[in-house]
Amino acid sequence: MTVTAAEALVAQLRSYGVEYVFGTCGHTNIALLDALGPSPIHFVIARHEQAAAHAADGYARASGKPGVLLTHVGPGMMNAVTGVATAALDSIPLIVISGDIPSYYAGRHPHQEVNLHADADQTAVYRPFTKRAWHVRRVQDLARTTERAFWTATSGRPGAVLVNIPMDLLSRQVEEYADAYPLPGGAAFPGLDRDTAERIAHALLDAERPLIYFGGGLREPAAREALSALAEHLDIPLAHSLMGKGVLPDSHPLLLGMPGFWGLETTHAYTRGADVVLALATRFAETDASSWDPAYTWTFGDKHGPPSRLIQIDIDPAEIGRNYPVEIGAVADVGDAVRAIGAAVRSARPEPRAREGLRETVAAARRAVFDTAREDGRSDNFPLRPQRILADLRDALPDDAVLVTDVGWNKNGVAQCYELPDGGRFITPGGASTMGFGPAAAVGVQLARPDRVVVALIGDGGMSAQLPAVPMAVEQGLPVIFVVMNNRAHGTIADLQASSFGRSYGCEFTDAEGRPYSPDFAAFGRSCGAEGHTVTAPADLSKALADAIARRRPAVIDVPMVNEPVPTPGHWNIKDIYRGSFTD
Repeated sequence: MTVTAAEALVAQLRSYGVEYVFGTCGHTNIALLDALGPSPIHFVIARHEQAAAHAADGYARASGKPGVLLTHVGPGMMNAVTGVATAALDSIPLIVISGDIPSYYAGRHPHQEVNLHADADQTAVYRPFTKRAWHVRRVQDLARTTERAFWTATSGRPGAVLVNIPMDLLSRQVEEYADAYPLPGGAAFPGLDRDTAERIAHALLDAERPLIYFGGGLREPAAREALSALAEHLDIPLAHSLMGKGVLPDSHPLLLGMPGFWGLETTHAYTRGADVVLALATRFAETDASSWDPAYTWTFGDKHGPPSRLIQIDIDPAEIGRNYPVEIGAVADVGDAVRAIGAAVRSARPEPRAREGLRETVAAARRAVFDTAREDGRSDNFPLRPQRILADLRDALPDDAVLVTDVGWNKNGVAQCYELPDGGRFITPGGASTMGFGPAAAVGVQLARPDRVVVALIGDGGMSAQLPAVPMAVEQGLPVIFVVMNNRAHGTIADLQASSFGRSYGCEFTDAEGRPYSPDFAAFGRSCGAEGHTVTAPADLSKALADAIARRRPAVIDVPMVNEPVPTPGHWNIKDIYRGSFTD
C-alpha cells in the first residue's frame, strides 16, 4: 500500500513513541501537519518558533524522551535557532524537522529560500551546534535519515539534530512504513575498565582532601544513587555545577553547593584545597570555574601552590582535558563509571571511612547559606527583595514542584541559595544562558509532568522575550504558574554595568519621559485567558501562589522587585576587561 511520505513519516514517529510535536505551520510543512491530524501524536502549536523550540526542550528535560520540533523554511527555522542551540549546548536530545523549498527550485530563490550570497543551504545555519544536519535529497532516504536522526540525538552525548526536507518530498508516494527502520533495541554505553576503576579508587583512597565535582550529565536515578553511595562510603565532600543542582538533594550531608562566580565561599575553600578531584559529567564552564583563575576556584596545574590532581570522566571525549590538565581521563557513561569505582573502593576498603568533623562543617556551612537567605527573605520591604520571593516560593510550593528558570536572579539566586526539596527539580539554560527560555520551557515541562506543579520563575526581561508562552499554556490547558520577578530592567546586566562603569545605561525599561516602565503582565495573562495576579503588598505573593496552585489553571503573577545583585564570591574575567586589565 502506498501513502504519502508525510503519512509514512508520522507512522515512523509513532513507532518511536513520539507523543508530542511542537512547532509552527508554514507552506512547506502543512503536508506533514495534515498527516499528524488524524494520528495520536498531538501537535503543540506555538506563536513563535523559539517558543516552540524551548517547549520541546523543556518536554525532553522533564520526560527523558527526545523532543520533536517542526519548523518552516527560512525565517521559520531561523527563528528557532536560539531555542535549538540552547538545547544542544545543554546536551538535550532534540529532533528538528524543517520544511524546505521544492527540491527542483533549489538555488532559484523561490519564496523564503535561504539564499543570497551563497547557494541555498539552510542546514548550514544549524551545523555549528547540532550533532548532525541532514538534507534529504531523495524521498527513499527519508525513513533511514529519520532513524539516524533519533539515534544520533539520543546516543552518546545527547544533542540536537536537524532533518531538512524539501516540501515536494513530503507529498510523494512511498510504501507504507512497516518498521523497516526501527531504532536500535538498546545502546551499550562505554563502561569504565577494571584497571582504570581501580586506579581511580586508589587515588581517592590515598587522597587526604578528595572532592567529587559533578555536572548535569548524571540524569539516571541509579547513577545518582551510586554517586551518593560512593561519597558516603569514603566521606568525600561534593560540589555541583550550575547544571548539577538537584542531581543530589540539597539536604545531602556532604553536599557543599556550587563553586564559581555565583558559588559559595565555603565551596571554594574545598575546591582550592582539594588534592584529588573526581570530576563527573561536567565541562568546567567559565562561570563555574571563575574564568579558570586558580586564585578563586580550581588549582589544577597551578604554578603558585600545590596543584590539585584531576580525574575526569565524561561521555564526550572532547571534554576530557578541555580546560584543565588531567591525570586520569576516561570516556565512559558516568553512571557505569561511578558504580565501577564504588565497587573497586569497597573491594579495597569494605568499611566506611569517617573524616572527623567533615559532615558537621558541611552542615553548618549549608545551614548558614540557607538561613541567611531565609532571614533576608523575612523582609517586608516593597517592592520585594528577591530573597523574599524565593522564600515565599519555597514555603508555598509542594516538595515535588519543578522550578524552570530563565537568566538573572531567578537562575543564579536559585542555584546559590534556594534549598531545593528532595523531590524537587530545577531546570535552567546553562550552556547558552538564554533569556526567554523559562516561560516556554515550562509549558513543555508541564506537558511531560501533568501531575506536578510547574513554575516558570523569570525576570520581566525574560517574560517579555517569550510572551507567546502564555497563550500556548492556555491553549494546551496547562496550569503553568509564571512568576515574573519584575525590576523593570535587565537587572543583572544593569548591576554589572553600574558596578563597573558607575552608571547603568540601556539596561532599564523606561517610557518616553524616562520613568520606569513595565507592561502589566497580570493583565496580559488575563487577556490570554489565564489567571492574572498583581502583587501590591508583601503578603500578596503567598496568597497568589496558593490560589494558583489550588485552581490548577495557567496563571501570571507580576511581582515588583528591587534590583539587588546576587552575591558573587567567585570571579569572572569580564570584570577585569571592563577595568582594562586582561588575563590571557
